[in-house]
Amino acid sequence: MRNTHAALAASIAIASAALAGGASAQQKPAMEKCYGVSLAGKNDCAAGPGTSCAGTSKVNYQGNAWKLVKAGTCTAIKTPKGNGSLAPKA
Repeated sequence: MRNTHAALAASIAIASAALAGGASAQQKPAMEKCYGVSLAGKNDCAAGPGTSCAGTSKVNYQGNAWKLVKAGTCTAIKTPKGNGSLAPKA
């Protein structure tokens, strides 16, 4: 009987650990669009006229091309053309 209780306790502990690990693996950090920070051809999508989607920006730090970054970090990203922006740049 004692071995049965020990085995049951071990099974519950393993199952709990697996569930806890699975829940944290599913959580992704919040992301936001950051304009003017991507290199040419490295934007995530919709880079304005003449582009269709991901990887179509023509120049480094194109103001209307965006890249997904961790939420809250965009405006702190520095480039040779200024900081990142949460809205398209002219």
